[in-house]
Amino acid sequence: MSNDVTTPDGGAAPAPPPRSGRRKLWVAAGVAGLTGVVGLAALGGIAARNDKSGEADRVSDAQASTPKQNVSDAGKADDGGKADETGGKKVDTDEWSGGDWSGKGESRKHDGRVKDVPCDTDKLIQAITFANEKDGAILNLARHCTYELTRHEHGNGLPVIKNDIVLKGDDTRIVRAATAEYFRILNVGRNGHLTLKDVTVKGGQTAPDLVPQPMTAPGAATAEPGTATAAPAKPATRGAATTAPETAAPAGAGTVQLATGHAYSDGAGILVQRGGKADIEHSAIVQNQAGASGGGIANYGTTNLRTSSVERNSAAGFGGGVFNAGVLRIEDSKIGSNSAGLAGGGISNGSAPNGFTGEGGTVWVWKTTVEHNRARVGGGLYDRQGTTTLTQSQVTGNTGTDYGGGIFVEAGSKLHLEQVVVAGNFTEGMAGGIGVQQSTAVIERSVVKENESRQSGGGLGNFIGFVTLRDSEIVANRATGPGAVAGGIYNVGGAVKLVGTKVVHNMSADPPGGVYTTNDGVDIDKKSAVKDNRPTNCVGSPVVPDNCFG
Repeated sequence: MSNDVTTPDGGAAPAPPPRSGRRKLWVAAGVAGLTGVVGLAALGGIAARNDKSGEADRVSDAQASTPKQNVSDAGKADDGGKADETGGKKVDTDEWSGGDWSGKGESRKHDGRVKDVPCDTDKLIQAITFANEKDGAILNLARHCTYELTRHEHGNGLPVIKNDIVLKGDDTRIVRAATAEYFRILNVGRNGHLTLKDVTVKGGQTAPDLVPQPMTAPGAATAEPGTATAAPAKPATRGAATTAPETAAPAGAGTVQLATGHAYSDGAGILVQRGGKADIEHSAIVQNQAGASGGGIANYGTTNLRTSSVERNSAAGFGGGVFNAGVLRIEDSKIGSNSAGLAGGGISNGSAPNGFTGEGGTVWVWKTTVEHNRARVGGGLYDRQGTTTLTQSQVTGNTGTDYGGGIFVEAGSKLHLEQVVVAGNFTEGMAGGIGVQQSTAVIERSVVKENESRQSGGGLGNFIGFVTLRDSEIVANRATGPGAVAGGIYNVGGAVKLVGTKVVHNMSADPPGGVYTTNDGVDIDKKSAVKDNRPTNCVGSPVVPDNCFG
């Protein structure tokens, strides 16, 4: 797979703000603790605390009274002068612009650029500002400190990351104050590289930027079991299936349109712009709320998430936990209890058309749990026109209220699952475990079990797509609503190939409980088994596949 982050169409990046306003705010805010010119703001009765490195659960000392800016959320940092005047006095920057920040004779590996940042929000802002101007830095954040952000510049709580900067915490938190205006916490610019270690990013909130349009009921455009009188022929080629009538598939998330053509409100916790990079390790992205997509993280560049958690975030649009239109790698992590107003409660790789982006990028998920997330479509994971690979992972307990309880992919997506458990997911519509619409899915050595749909396709729903199940199990799934069929596999106009795969102990309200297909597109090899499903295995399907009995 290609690592070219320029391939996904992430839309035009927002234009940078005016140079004059940017520099003045960050410098004025950054030196508040040094010059005494900018006063401390009263912050909910929190008094300034003793700044000792070993003190637990500290709140940053300095909260500048610099005015808040009501501007767009995705602005970029500007170059500018190295000093400004605040309150009529010249700013003294000697403490942070000494010889060890000069960059002379030093490589880009940060040799000699390690800086300890006290538990003081203004000094954190200033440290990032100087690191951007020089050649990057490793910033050691204070242990047990909470850096509380009360102001923003162009919708960003901290300066846009424009260089190679490491924020190395030690049980450290960076949070937006509950009473502050809307802004995200971190923004990685086009040439920036953020490394985040042992840091919690919490409470970012971006302004509402979506007006969801009504979604067509998923069953309304689908061939109903009782009305399928003429079964379509088995597709001879992949192209034949993808050009089948649209009426054979449920209404996709593509019927929902974004209200604007920009990403100003994406990424309430962290926004990674196209050309930017983020490495997030041993960190937590929690309780952030995006007015558009990517409640916790919105990635248009390259993001690596390792041994971290993305939990209890929300987005009005796509990707309650993580939205991706670039290259995303998630390893040994947890994506849990996130929600999206439209699709991809946990992870969304791409979004519906007519918005700021349509195509997804590339997602690799390894040894990761995606659980208890919620969205209208694709409760755990949603992909549109992207490539998603999950290995040795679990997708469990997610809810897609309209359809696709666990996973839903559409519009030419490519899904690959290997050694993955998709279990205990639920939808009021079709495809309780996995839904594939006009896309390709390869499922190997995996288990799809105990998922439930109120309509048809408790385990797997395939709508004009191509699905291969190899050495896998579709077991104990249910389609429970009145007239629902196919607790196991529900195929409408597509192709499903079973190789060494078991479809067993599934049930539905009406027959068949095992495999339902409108065409001759279900291929069951002799090493596979469809048995012990209720009320029948395949009898009752418009077309009964070969090697399926009862």
